[in-house]
Amino acid sequence: MPRRVPMSQPMRAAFTAEMAAARAPGPMQERWRAAGRAHILSQPWPVAHTRTHSLMLRLAVRDRDLKEVLGQLVRLAVAGPGSAAGKYPDGNTGRTRDGLTTPMPIPDDLAALLRGAGVALKP
Repeated sequence: MPRRVPMSQPMRAAFTAEMAAARAPGPMQERWRAAGRAHILSQPWPVAHTRTHSLMLRLAVRDRDLKEVLGQLVRLAVAGPGSAAGKYPDGNTGRTRDGLTTPMPIPDDLAALLRGAGVALKP
């Protein structure tokens, strides 16, 4: 079972900012990018991770992307338990097209925030 650390203040601020950017009016590509960054930050925390997939589901519905909607429904079911068990692919942006278990590179700024919050990243 992974060590539970609360979300640090800098982490929470970055997560909240990315979630707000994903909800803000603007080009969908930018909103999805922000949602993906929020997803990377949220993975170690079950509630935040689930909230991110809930937002992604809303974006997919807005896009009328049935494949993404179905993928987000699956992710909603597994996000919380996966985070609680410490079983999630580091760096994954949470999109259906990226695969459910595919690790991805973590942007340097997000990796620094995660490390600063006490999250051990896989090499």
